[in-house]
Amino acid sequence: MLFLFLIIQTNSLNWLEFFKLRSKPTIDMNKFLIVGIGNIGKEYFETRHNIGFEALDYACKEFEEIFSTQKLGDIVKFKLKGKTLILLKPSTYVNLSGKSVRFWLQKENIPIENLLVISDDLNLDFGAIRIRTKGSHGGHNGLKDIQEVLNTPIYNRLRFGIGGDFSKGRQSNFVLSKWSKNEQSELITLRPLFHQIITNYVNNGIVDTMNKFNSK
Repeated sequence: MLFLFLIIQTNSLNWLEFFKLRSKPTIDMNKFLIVGIGNIGKEYFETRHNIGFEALDYACKEFEEIFSTQKLGDIVKFKLKGKTLILLKPSTYVNLSGKSVRFWLQKENIPIENLLVISDDLNLDFGAIRIRTKGSHGGHNGLKDIQEVLNTPIYNRLRFGIGGDFSKGRQSNFVLSKWSKNEQSELITLRPLFHQIITNYVNNGIVDTMNKFNSK
């Protein structure tokens, strides 16, 4: 009887392990998460720190999709040539962006190499674009939080230059202020790049996208 009991117990453990393996989420290499960093609220609309939101708003319009409010952010999910795109505007504010990014990566079983984060950058001239597969957060609190939460500096990011035309100690005011009239005018011609970059990234990969769109 003891021998039979041990066999049953062993088989039960094997079946338990089998079901654990079967239930383990499978990473989907045909899914992509595109994140635009920004702050929620009307007071932050069209401010320099919210270029990530602006980028996704423009891209969403071009893709003819509509955002819906879901857990930890506004989301739009759709297909592009057989691949699934998820555009995310986190509702956690810039400094806590990592929580939202991690949640949607895990929820949708998206590999980190299929993540692209769009943010502003004080260290680049206005309108300059830098696309990289890794790097430091460069003092950007949103990128810093994403790096800490994901526990890696290796993820795709698109940094959009907002310039550094501010006096000492006025950095926060500068990034949270609205675009100048000249900048707003130039953005009209620059915004289409976001749609083009996202589309190229999904269709052709990050290396091709860096070669085509990084500012010279």
